[in-house]
Amino acid sequence: MTIQNVSSFAKGAWVAPAEGARTIASAITGEVIATAGNDALDVQGMLDYAREIGGPALRKMTFHDRARMLKALALHLREHRDAMYSLSFNTGATQADHLIDIDGGIGTMLVFASKGRKEMPDSQVYVDGEIEHLSRNGTFLGQHICTPLQGVAVHINAFNFPVWGMLEKLAPTLLAGVPAIVKPATSSCYVTELAVKVMVESNILPDGALQLVTGGLGDMLDHLTCQDAVAFTGSADTALKLRSNPEILGNSVRFTAEADSLNASILGPDAVPGTPEFDLFIKEVSREMTTKAGQKCTAIRRIITPEATTEAVIEALSTRLAKTVIGDPRLETTRMGALVSGGQKADVLEKAALLASEAERVFGDPDTLTVEGADADKGAFVPPMLFHCGDPDAAQHVHDSEAFGPVSTVMGYRDLEHAIALANRGKGSLVASVITHDAEVAREVAMGAGAFHGRLYFNNRDSMKESTGHGSPLPHMVHGGPGRAGGGEELGGIRAVKHFMQRTAIQGSPDILTGVTGQWVPGSTETDAGAHPFTRRFGELAVGETMHTASRTVTLEDIEHFANFTGDTFYAHMDDAAAKRNPFFPGRVAHGYLLLSFAAGLFVEPNEGPVLANTGLDGLRFMKPVSAGDAIKVRLTVKKKTKRNDEYGEVRWHVTLTNQDDEQVAEYELLTMNAF
Repeated sequence: MTIQNVSSFAKGAWVAPAEGARTIASAITGEVIATAGNDALDVQGMLDYAREIGGPALRKMTFHDRARMLKALALHLREHRDAMYSLSFNTGATQADHLIDIDGGIGTMLVFASKGRKEMPDSQVYVDGEIEHLSRNGTFLGQHICTPLQGVAVHINAFNFPVWGMLEKLAPTLLAGVPAIVKPATSSCYVTELAVKVMVESNILPDGALQLVTGGLGDMLDHLTCQDAVAFTGSADTALKLRSNPEILGNSVRFTAEADSLNASILGPDAVPGTPEFDLFIKEVSREMTTKAGQKCTAIRRIITPEATTEAVIEALSTRLAKTVIGDPRLETTRMGALVSGGQKADVLEKAALLASEAERVFGDPDTLTVEGADADKGAFVPPMLFHCGDPDAAQHVHDSEAFGPVSTVMGYRDLEHAIALANRGKGSLVASVITHDAEVAREVAMGAGAFHGRLYFNNRDSMKESTGHGSPLPHMVHGGPGRAGGGEELGGIRAVKHFMQRTAIQGSPDILTGVTGQWVPGSTETDAGAHPFTRRFGELAVGETMHTASRTVTLEDIEHFANFTGDTFYAHMDDAAAKRNPFFPGRVAHGYLLLSFAAGLFVEPNEGPVLANTGLDGLRFMKPVSAGDAIKVRLTVKKKTKRNDEYGEVRWHVTLTNQDDEQVAEYELLTMNAF
């Protein structure tokens, strides 16, 4: 058998294993299949290369440029999935497991690419939140912005997801404009290496944006600065050791950890045998125990059920688990493959023995394991093991010792308060699921257990057909947890991008804020292009370009006609006496939507032109009522421009309505699509 040399990618070149290299065995056969590691890597040079070459290149790009880069990268990876599938079988993963790791990682990158285009500006500064008014007359304002860190992100990943684990960190890092050095776990780094090769050879990434360390990091963490960041996934012990590095502490290096987690699943008191929720619970728990052979940071480790239902749960789970075919993951009939290594197998069996000191094993015997198509002794195979803890209040190991494999413990609860207390005994978890059709049960768990969990997953008959599963971290939602789970946070859409950026408060005049953010701020300079803005194409419009309309007087006839035409005969528009009894109105007033319609009539250019569509209206506020006899006029200003494709872009207009006394009566932002 040919032994693969798994290389690192440093300073733009591939570096083969050398001094300090470790051997890697197949999870299926136990035979050595690869070597990885090189103690002579120039880690300081790698950091400098990222900071001096990769970082500046990424920061020159806009968020949209980087989002398009991510999309191209993800689509290129998708074309090479089969090669990654083939290699990944040696980690013990089945084809179904590959879909979670490889396709899931690619999908995560695509989500960040989409969110980058939709939710971030086509510029280099991210505006965070609304303008803060710091002065009476509006000449001194405040605004928060986010800009990329000017260092490097060091990603230290676990063995269980060699592709997803890399891409879920890499996507928000690159979108933020920060280069990354990826260090996968050695036991599965050969899969990560292939994914990195695919990305590097695509020539989509700028030089220095991505580097790879297969093997140890050496003293890299000793050279980090306040502009760098570390994102870690692994054990709590390792996280503590790494984050205690004097340089990380002394330089306040950002350190995000996703660590051990004794995740729980609670069967609601309403979910008795025979209900759709009971059947769903059994299916969810069984799937979480066997997917990736239980090697998931979100897998269910504690199964919390009503005491009266515990026996039924054990029986149903045992029946379902007994149907799990364990074997060579390359076989189509295999439903659960091997653990990643012999060392991991030994660790799982050791932890299972620890659990057995305070819980009874009710299913799964490692000594009588049958494996299809492989040798159970040579490969890292273990059966699904189900334990029952009769006294979860007195037990300790079931709440603080994680067997990172297909191992879970059933425990009964007296009432919902007890169930919540048991779930919280994990002292911080990534996720807890609750299977219930009772919204009050869901609320009580959310209030009682939310502080101890990064995610709460509720499922029942109404959502089960479209739900994504207890163990699936989604790029849209935060992934992380307090306490034992590491105290960190990943994913969560644009929240994840901000982890690699610095939030800065800027203060100054409206013109200064407009200049910094690229978005027009009320009170800053207005420009007149000499033509109606709706006649100007996207590329011709400038931020700050403003139109002031003529005024229109609102009459009582206008109000009555609008009411009768639309059917909106609310008393404030039709009954003067009733309106006067309302503390907000001086008498009959114009409809707010009548004012919007009149405003459109004042600023719209009716002829065919570059404005293709009105796509939305945001932030509408009515500040002062308008009565019959009042006159309104409009200020229409280009606030922000966002290119959508080569044919059109989105223009965000700031619209202000004022009355004859120049008092604001309404304000909103109008969105249009304008042709180039």
